[in-house]
Amino acid sequence: MATQHLSPALRAPAASPAYPMAKPGYGKRSAPDQQARTRNDFALLPTRERYVAGFVDHLPEGAAMSVKTLAKQLPLYGQQAISTALTALSVAGHLRRVRCAAGAGDETRWVFRTFWSRTARDNEWWNTYLATEKATLAAVPVAVAAVPDTTPPPPWAPAEEPSQPSLAAPESLDTDRAPAPTAVPQQRTPSPAPDAEPAPPAADAAPAKPHASEAGRSPAYLALARLGRNDHRLALSADDCTTLEPQAAQWLARGVSVDYLISALTAGLPAQVDSPLGFIRRRLTDKIPPKLTTENTRPATPAPTRRLLVECTDCGRPGQPEALPDGLCRPCRTPHTRNEENTTHPAEIAHVKAHMNNLRDLLKPV
Repeated sequence: MATQHLSPALRAPAASPAYPMAKPGYGKRSAPDQQARTRNDFALLPTRERYVAGFVDHLPEGAAMSVKTLAKQLPLYGQQAISTALTALSVAGHLRRVRCAAGAGDETRWVFRTFWSRTARDNEWWNTYLATEKATLAAVPVAVAAVPDTTPPPPWAPAEEPSQPSLAAPESLDTDRAPAPTAVPQQRTPSPAPDAEPAPPAADAAPAKPHASEAGRSPAYLALARLGRNDHRLALSADDCTTLEPQAAQWLARGVSVDYLISALTAGLPAQVDSPLGFIRRRLTDKIPPKLTTENTRPATPAPTRRLLVECTDCGRPGQPEALPDGLCRPCRTPHTRNEENTTHPAEIAHVKAHMNNLRDLLKPV
């Protein structure tokens, strides 16, 4: 039977404002529905565990919970003692270490949290809470609202012009009144000489828009127009592209991309193409890809349900909450249970000491 310490919790040092915070995905997370903080919290724990529990309970959300960090803040105990104390607090029902997958696709990463509860919880309560969506949301960092929107503007949005420095007079910098608009003098163009020839138009005066005529063209038409640029043997005129556009559109309607269409039409060209129009028409007819039926398309697989994995507080081995009672795996839980069974009652210790003292008195010379 374990010894019960009924003395109040030790006064742990107050958490400093400069206490190191954990990186996103790590650190302390408080469990819900805890009792109000009182002076007798952790009164049934041993001295070292009461000291560590009182300190952890006053740490803010997201504080670093590694053994090394706690040992730097608690000078009375080293890293091994802090690790043993955290294991005892896990058995007592005050904390659980968890991990959860965050992200999607190839960018999935693991995040780690330490759930803390001032109120001692049993294994059933921890298993039920860690299986809820609320615990998963608390474990995975969600900082979307705090991050400014850095999404680049769409390519059709006009770029913002940089603001020009103000050239107003010093008196216009008064914040109580709006600065008066500065008048810009009208520029005068010099009149040409009577016998001077008219100047040729500037090259940069009115730049032409090379893609203005392509605004209303379909992807099939543009793909055919690119053939001549990729290989001069397949140069098509505008009328040729219009004629072949329906056939090229059938390729794109069957799910192929524009690059696939161009590569299929330009692969394995002969040394000389006499009629690009007839050559491409023949290839569009002979090499058209098969039509995929909707029956063969696989339905979109739903995203896997994310569930928290509990880590062994002692060795860090992950597992389901049901497989780690008291937050410990089986190899780590066996020595801990054996130590609890071998705990000697204080009355028995006093009886043994009294018996040994009696034996010493009997062995003394008369």
